[in-house]
Amino acid sequence: MKLRRANIRRATRETRIAVNLNIDGAGRSSIRTGVPFFDHMLTLFAKHAAVDLKLRCAGDLAVDAHHTVEDCGIALGQAFAQALGDKRGIRRYGAGFDPRNPFTGEAYVPMDECLARCVIDFGGRPYLVWRGLQSFAHKRVSKAERGQDMSSAFRFGLAREFFQGFANEARCNLHLALLYGDEPHHIVEALFKAFARAVDAACQRDPRIAGRLPTTKGKL
Repeated sequence: MKLRRANIRRATRETRIAVNLNIDGAGRSSIRTGVPFFDHMLTLFAKHAAVDLKLRCAGDLAVDAHHTVEDCGIALGQAFAQALGDKRGIRRYGAGFDPRNPFTGEAYVPMDECLARCVIDFGGRPYLVWRGLQSFAHKRVSKAERGQDMSSAFRFGLAREFFQGFANEARCNLHLALLYGDEPHHIVEALFKAFARAVDAACQRDPRIAGRLPTTKGKL
């Protein structure tokens, strides 16, 4: 069976990115973006999506982390689009739920006091739904929070930029929701893990439709 792999090189005046992706992997990763917290999120994404991922990014971190995070989402989305090809035989939808074993694979992921949900459709239509974090978007950031760590920046906007870039380039519907939670690190980690489980489910091959497209339109 042909392995689904992709190699992406993306260079702008703001970032230079190289991505090597194997969807049919085992969760191995090597990530270097210059943002340690982001490296942590992409490493756990690869682990829980069971993909092999090597990603290198040299970005304009002297400005801030925005371009690095957004452009990595773009490049990773391009890699998934390339690796999935015409999407023949895949499940396409990823709620992470396997009816043969309802106790594993659900894309609701807890992280202590947080609960996050992700559902994805690699149907060729880019759209991001971002729910449950609106109260953080316009929240006045205290001095303590400004000096906390990178996880606060992700909670207040960087995570959304990553997922928007991914959805645009992977051409997928991506619905992410924080059902409840408070601690910044836990919020972002739960979102990335739920995303990983949903991607894993959607990319799996369905033997019942081997070689056929998961659509009535004739093309995705």
